[in-house]
This record gives sequence, structure tokens and C-alpha cells, in this order.
Amino acid sequence: MNWKVTLGILTTCTILMSMSYTMLIPFLPMYLIQDLGVAKADVDMWSGLIFSVTFLVSGIMAPIWGALADKKSRKLMALRAGFCLAITYFLGGLVTGPWELFGVRFFQGLSAGLWPALLAIISASSPKLKLGFCLGVMQGAMTAGGVLGPLFGGLLADKFGMRSTFFLAAAALFIITCVILFYVKEEPRKPNPNAKPVKIWDFSLLRIPAVKRMLICAGVVQMSILLTQPIMPLYVAELQGSMEKIVLVSGIVFSIVGVSGVIASPLWGILGQNWGYRQVLYLSLLGSAIFGVVQAIPHSLEEFTIWRFVGGLAFAGIFPAINAVLTISTDAADKGRVFGLSYLAQQLGSVMGPIAGGALAAAFSYQVIIGVSGAMLLPLVLYLWVMRPREKVIASGTPLNKDDH
Repeated sequence: MNWKVTLGILTTCTILMSMSYTMLIPFLPMYLIQDLGVAKADVDMWSGLIFSVTFLVSGIMAPIWGALADKKSRKLMALRAGFCLAITYFLGGLVTGPWELFGVRFFQGLSAGLWPALLAIISASSPKLKLGFCLGVMQGAMTAGGVLGPLFGGLLADKFGMRSTFFLAAAALFIITCVILFYVKEEPRKPNPNAKPVKIWDFSLLRIPAVKRMLICAGVVQMSILLTQPIMPLYVAELQGSMEKIVLVSGIVFSIVGVSGVIASPLWGILGQNWGYRQVLYLSLLGSAIFGVVQAIPHSLEEFTIWRFVGGLAFAGIFPAINAVLTISTDAADKGRVFGLSYLAQQLGSVMGPIAGGALAAAFSYQVIIGVSGAMLLPLVLYLWVMRPREKVIASGTPLNKDDH
């Protein structure tokens, strides 16, 4: 199957997937209050539990699904995840109480693994010299869906009711599953008599120094993203000077990073192919750290939004570079496992970020927390630079030796 066709199909699937994941963000607290009967005094607790349980469970399950993808079929794992997620979102629109929604979100975490499966498929399907471009396009699609999801979710909830958004997300995930089933082809794998048996819960890839560094990087970066989530609407209101239209304004400020990410992700991917994925990672991390600190300086909402857009241009290079380094550092038979571990690292960061942000908010101003989210990337850049490979590393997508770097 032509790699361009595969890329087009998987990119479309990624956009729909990301939209379905993020549609619920604008109204989940209101859904708990208005439809599920949660008291306003308890809504923060329930929102935190319902969001975090999916992050936690899906992170734990990701390495297992990744190992099964390598052992059985990456396409099969994508179909499993898409179908099960469609069911969970449909059930989310039928629940009548918070415990039922918590149970649905728990099952959703068990079902997760679609994004790592899509990454594994495209990394195995793309030509070596197009790896960076393909991963950049996929990351751009993920970002685009993250921008469009809250927008469409908010509009649909306002027009047709909040339950309709769950049903639409379920429909989108079912469409993804059907498209993958009928249009994505997986090359038959040639049996390797020397291959070691794949273990379902196997962390042996952590012995590869490059993989270990990339997982640390993915977790810290994801934590920096989620660090500001609990306080961002309040900080936007502080800069604006009022709570007027705060949901709409906060949504725009959130999404502006996604807009710049859609623009810059493919460009970073191309630069990685020609210059080197590690060099791109160092540069994009450094730029994200600098602009992350700079955006905490302005005292006007307009300047803050502009600097977030600029910072998003730098940030867009991080995850395509991480995914490319993971790809070139592991064997073709380990793609599902390595992306499963990456997903686990990111989910751990997603759990720790809001907790740390909430704790910092109790002791410091919102402006300090915004600056910390950028500054925490500086030690990460230093760590990666000090531990960098001492030999020149190719950027062609060819797997490196297990003892490399």
C-alpha cells in the first residue's frame, strides 16, 4: 500500500480521534452538575477523579497493548482500541450518576491504546527518509484535533445538549475503526527464528539509553503542559480583568498553541530528517523553555496570547522528534512496545502535572506557575545535552544497535 495513502488515512483518523478525546473538556463539570446531580461543592473532586482515572489506567495498560501489537498485529490493536473506545463514549452519554461515569472512564482507560497503535503503523509503513515528515504530520493532526475538539464539543453541547457530544464522539471513533479495518493494510510479518518471545509486561527496552532518555523527556514535557491546566482560566481572567466570557476566551488562549503546532509540526519533522532529530529536540525544547518563561512576563492578555503562539511554534518540534528518536533507536519488531512505553510516560506526566499545578497555586501566584512550566524544561535540555550520543547519529530512520548511546 502506498505510504502516502496510509499517511492520509491515518492523519484523518488521528484528527477525529483527538477531537473525540477533547470534545468533553469544555463542559464536563457542567455535565456533572446539570445531568448527573453532583453538588457544586463536590464538582472539583469528581472532575479530578473522572479525568485522572483514564490517564492512570490507560498509562498502565499502554505497554501491555504495545507488546500485544508487536506479538499479534498493530492493526488489530488499533481496531480493538477504536471499537472499545466507541462503546465507552456511547455509554458516557447514557450514564445517570457520577459513579457510573467514573466506571465508564475506567473502562475507557482499559480500552486505550489507539494513538500508540497509529504511531506504530505509520512508523512501520513510511519510507526511512520520510519518517520525520510522517511523524510531524501525525503530530500536527493530533494537535489540530485537540484544537477543534473543545470548540465543536462546546458548540454541540450548547446547541443539542451535552449528551449529544458523547454520542458524536462515539460515532467518530466507530468511523475510525471502520476506516482502519477496510483501508489500512498491514504487511505480513516474516517470521524471525532468532526473535525472542514477546512478553506482555516487558520493560527491557528501558535498557537502551536513548529510549530511557526519551521516555523521561516525554513525561516531563507532558507534565509541563498539564501543570498550568488547573489555573489557566483563572490566570486569563486575571489578565483580562474580569470573568466576562471566560470560557470562550480561555478556549481561544488554550487553542492558540495548537494552531501554531499545526503550522510548525511538519516543518520540524522535515528539519529533523535533514539536520538530525536529536538536534531538533534540543532546539525545540530550549525554545519552548525560553518562550515559556517569557510568556509569564506580560501583564496584558494580548501579549500573553502572542507569546503562547510563538512558544507553540517551538513546542511543535518536541514530540515528533521524540517519536523519531524512539523509532530509530529500536528494532522494527518493538515499535508497539516502545510507543506504549512512551504513552505510559506521558500519562504519568498528565497525572502529576495538574496535581503539582494545584499545589503550587496554593503557595504562589498564577504568573509564577506559568513561568515554572517553561523553566522546568531548561534542566531537561541540559540533561539531554550532557547525556547526548558522542558519535554522529544518522537521521534516516534506520534502527540503532541496542547498546547505542
